[in-house]
Amino acid sequence: MWRGRLPRGIAAALAVLVVLPVVTAGAALRLAYTGDLKDGTRTRGRDAVWLGHAWVDGRKDDRDLAALARRIEGTGVRDLYVHAGPLEHDGTLPAGRHPRAAWLIAAVHRSLPGVRVHAWLGDVLAGEGPDGLRLARAATREAVRRSAQQVLDAGFDGVHVDLEPLHSGDRDFLLLLDELHALTRGRGAVLSAAAAQIDPLPALHTAAGALTGHPKWWSQAYLKQVARRVDQIAVMSYDTAMPLASLYGGYVAQQTSLALDAVPAGTDLLMGLPFYREEDMSHHGYAETPAAAIHGLRLALGRGDAHRERFGVALYADFAATESDWAAYRAGWGATARA
Repeated sequence: MWRGRLPRGIAAALAVLVVLPVVTAGAALRLAYTGDLKDGTRTRGRDAVWLGHAWVDGRKDDRDLAALARRIEGTGVRDLYVHAGPLEHDGTLPAGRHPRAAWLIAAVHRSLPGVRVHAWLGDVLAGEGPDGLRLARAATREAVRRSAQQVLDAGFDGVHVDLEPLHSGDRDFLLLLDELHALTRGRGAVLSAAAAQIDPLPALHTAAGALTGHPKWWSQAYLKQVARRVDQIAVMSYDTAMPLASLYGGYVAQQTSLALDAVPAGTDLLMGLPFYREEDMSHHGYAETPAAAIHGLRLALGRGDAHRERFGVALYADFAATESDWAAYRAGWGATARA
């Protein structure tokens, strides 16, 4: 076996093959982050916040709700995705998982007129590991449907589904959404779903799946299939591994453009914003900021569909948010009136 170094010409060619696509992609994202913000690219009053389990397990009280009300007063927040799960791996939801749900729903309806409280139901899906929810089983899908009925019976205004890791093209998830939407429509409730990021390059999810076993992205076609089956869809446009705020903002601009093209006008499209700080391989808190995300999505909205009414942002999440996160949301997107 030859053990010498590659000839200089071959080594240089390989370096170009590796570096050039990265440089080109970075330049494209930076370019997507340039331009002027257009008038009218502000909140439409259709924003949402993911809320932690403490709101339904007894850790939060009236004082906490009053503080939340002050947070969202004068903004476009209309929907609260409250963690009411998680589901068991068989799709069931133990009744004791959200003992203070009735208090929260009544208190929100009383103190925040027009704000809706959704039950956020989620679990890990089997597929990339041995344990988790198996949507291919009809009995499991039926159990999830019964769990959704259970939270609607408890008084929630809607059901928010977040199942991960969900691979692009999963037909069993579409079957589940059909069953859940029939239930929510019949109850006059809202069905929403969290969505993976969209292929920034054609069929990137296929390549990522083959190389890593974890196809991070969805195709635009699959996003459209999911969006047709729900009332709201929230694209989780964070955990991108982008090292600079300008690149992250450009990525969000790109994701917003792709989502605007795929999601039907009759479905609420929400772009997820990071209200948290972490430092790991998938998330750099100094780069993935609400301000960068808002600037990017406003650029894309102005270029693509500035007058789209059913559009908003979803803030993840209340339990990690800082004063600066809320200030960035108000300043860049969310303020509708003087708080």
